[in-house]
Amino acid sequence: MEKQAVVYIMGNDRPTLYIGVTADFYHRISQHKEELVEGFTKKYHLNKLLYFEVFDNIEEAIKREKQLKSWRREWKLELIRKSNPEFKDLWPELFP
Repeated sequence: MEKQAVVYIMGNDRPTLYIGVTADFYHRISQHKEELVEGFTKKYHLNKLLYFEVFDNIEEAIKREKQLKSWRREWKLELIRKSNPEFKDLWPELFP
């Protein structure tokens, strides 16, 4: 049986956005929050979990990640606004 997979959007106060996919949600977001991941998220301090979707398998999640990455910025912001209108960090509510 495959693990569940998650597509997520990280951001900062601007917000600059980063879309990623993982099969180990807790570990991956922890890496971003602690700035252990070299590259874009560390450079721009993208440490807020703004949005996520859970999938039954990694293939579905990767397909959705690619779709979201192809969207215009405003569409991504609207997606976040629908479930997180204040653009707050969802992480503390998920893992207090």
